Order: sequence, then C-alpha cells, then structure tokens
Amino acid sequence: MSAIHPTTSPSQDARPDTPQAASGRRLPAVLAVAVAAALVASAFGAKDPTTWVLETVWVMVGLPLAVLLRRRFPLSGLLCVLLAAHALVLIVGGHYTYAEVPAGDWVRDWFGLDRNPYDRFGHLMQGFVPAILVRELLVRTSPLRGSRWLAPLTVCACLAFSAVFEMLEWAAAVTGGHSADAFLATQGDVWDTQWDMFCALIGATCSLLLLSRLHDRSLTHLTLPATD
Repeated sequence: MSAIHPTTSPSQDARPDTPQAASGRRLPAVLAVAVAAALVASAFGAKDPTTWVLETVWVMVGLPLAVLLRRRFPLSGLLCVLLAAHALVLIVGGHYTYAEVPAGDWVRDWFGLDRNPYDRFGHLMQGFVPAILVRELLVRTSPLRGSRWLAPLTVCACLAFSAVFEMLEWAAAVTGGHSADAFLATQGDVWDTQWDMFCALIGATCSLLLLSRLHDRSLTHLTLPATD
C-alpha cells in the first residue's frame, strides 16, 4: 500500500490548448449536470422522503461545493468520475432505501444471500471513493507527498469518516425511532455497524492498491489556476 507520486507538479504537463485538456475541462461540468439531473429525478416517487433527504444530503452539499471551488481548487479527472459514481450510489439508495434497491434484490436472489447487499456495496464505496479524495487533498496540500505515511493515513481518515457516519446513524435512530429503520438498513443484522466499517476499510485499501498510479497520472494532467 505504498504511495506512488508524480515527480512533476500537477500543472507541469498540462496543455490547456490541446483537445485532451479541453475535454478534461468539460468532464466535471458534464458529470455535475448528470448528477444534478439524477438527484432531481430521484426525488420523484422516493419510497421514504425522509430517508431520501438523509441519504442524498451529501450530494446536496458536496455538488455545490465542488462547483463553487472548481476554479480555486479543481479536482483531478479520476476523482471527479469517482465522486459522480459515489453520488449515483447514494441517490439510488435514497430513492429506493438501501434495503430495497432492486439490483440488490437480484444479487441476493442470484447468490442465495440472507439480505439485500446494496448497503454493503454502499459502504465499500464509502471507503473506495473518499480514499482518492483524501489522497488528493494530502498530495496537494500537505508535506505527505512522496511519504510512506500517505497510504496508511489515508486509510485511517476513511475509517474515521466511516465511524462518524455510524455515529450519525446512531443519532438518527435515537431521535427517529422506528422511522429511522429505512435509513439504518440494518435488515436485522446486529453486527451491521461493524460490517459497515469493515467494508469501508476494504474499499479504501483496494482503492489505494488499484488506483494510486492512475491517480498520479490524472494529477499530472490537472490544470491548476494561475498564480500571480
């Protein structure tokens, strides 16, 4: 899980006037529009409006924030794609509730599982995508670039976020009572909290092992705003 880092600055290899650079600039806008459209569409016919809000609030906050900071702190193309994919996972879970996503029912029936596994997939994504987000923030804003501590600290950050999310779920259960069952999606599993955090750990670890080199290449093509 050792970190591999670019030897050049993210903007050094950028060519703003090339078709590749132009396509890279359009990608975040296309993804933002697609996610916004999916979010609006998911609100219609949502199984549980309260659960829809609780599950998609991260998209409601994260998407405008990314748009507002796009010039000051543009994100790499790989990270934009991953964030959009994660947003769609949250949106689908919010629309159907995680325990009743049809795709999860199909997987449950195909493999003879005891429960709908979409919630597990969501928590794998909760580690897989934030790992690249945390890695990018640390590479670009901290002295950890090139350090062997980058990968372990990235995983620790993802686990910390997962733990905070579980505490938020606990707070929702305390305040909402049975009305929070759809949001918790425990499906009768007393070890659901531990499974959720374990899935986030696996997701974060796999993300760094599989995507670190690709992330480094994506960073080298990132066009940063000019400084005076």
